[in-house]
Amino acid sequence: MHDPQSALAAPQAADLLRLYPAGGSLFVSPRRAVLAQGRHATLPHGPAATLAERAAALLAAVRAEGVARPLLLGAVPFNQDAPAHLFVPEGVVFGHGVDGPAPIAQPRLPAQRDAAAEAAPSPDRYRRNVARALAHIGDGALEKVVLSRSLKVEADVAVPALLRRLAGRNPRGYTFAIDLPEQDDERRTLVGASPELLLSRRGMQVVSHPLAGSIPRSADPVEDQARAERLFGSAKDRHEHQLVVDAVAQALRPYCTGVHVPAGPSLVSTPSMWHLATEIRGDLADPRHGALELALALHPTPAVCGHPTDAARSFIEEVEGFDRGFFTGLVGWCDADGDGEWAVTIRCAEVGERSATLYAGAGIVAGSEPALELAETSAKLRTMLNAMELESVLEDAA
Repeated sequence: MHDPQSALAAPQAADLLRLYPAGGSLFVSPRRAVLAQGRHATLPHGPAATLAERAAALLAAVRAEGVARPLLLGAVPFNQDAPAHLFVPEGVVFGHGVDGPAPIAQPRLPAQRDAAAEAAPSPDRYRRNVARALAHIGDGALEKVVLSRSLKVEADVAVPALLRRLAGRNPRGYTFAIDLPEQDDERRTLVGASPELLLSRRGMQVVSHPLAGSIPRSADPVEDQARAERLFGSAKDRHEHQLVVDAVAQALRPYCTGVHVPAGPSLVSTPSMWHLATEIRGDLADPRHGALELALALHPTPAVCGHPTDAARSFIEEVEGFDRGFFTGLVGWCDADGDGEWAVTIRCAEVGERSATLYAGAGIVAGSEPALELAETSAKLRTMLNAMELESVLEDAA
């Protein structure tokens, strides 16, 4: 394993993206890139309450074998009772983050315009789900709930080329490919380009950068700017965003001597969306609290579940109509010293050898409109569909 601190000898993120092989694992952030191959040790399934403790014990055991800086990589699902997929790779190469000087090439992919697609839930049912959520919000049972959609596409997706396209389109994001256990004798990969940092820890500094409150972008520059300004001034979206900021800050305070929250949100953009965002920083009180433990203390935030959390989770399980799997969980890495980066698993797909399942969600609060929330999920699905050259499938499924 290579020393992650050897910055001068580290390759560029673009190099690691080019080197990524099918069946490997990759996590690229603005600060660091990690390319991994194989599985030296896999964390067995166990109680969610002990996940961080068991992960730390596995890293300590691998370090005791003589590995100087072992790394734990993988993904944790939305449902914390479902099995996480976390492992120590056989080999790791660390590189500079995507903010480095080398540009990320975006290879062309062959269009697959005849690809079949199936949405779950259907557009009509999704609008009904939103209307039902609004009724619960009106009754006071919920203040916010995030409702999602999945889209299964029958297509042959080349993961290495897809990763380079995703990283090139949103260099400020968190691009990942996590090799998953085979299912029905088929190789699967969790692939995505999340714009949202759940938590990073570097030494005694922790950072979370939640996003909540969104609007689709426009190809017309004037309209695009107008939409950004409308989002920034929206009382509904600011309320939705503040619920997330308050929850993240509250969850971090027991671990920190100080938590620093800006007075208001900022605007961030991806190729398809504008978002309200707030970067929250904390000064860690005890170095024994590692990045995974801190990330799990935040998960799930109201940005992916809702508020109150238990009521929102129950509503999602009742009406959403599909298993989210790793979508809206967390994806990333941590080391035996407790440092690491964990992104929220959004703008993602689970890619098999013959099909891919994509996911997108929208936060529902008082004032939400079913048709607009459906349009928001379609815009978010386009991040992956555009990168796959499959945008045309939304004509029938959105």
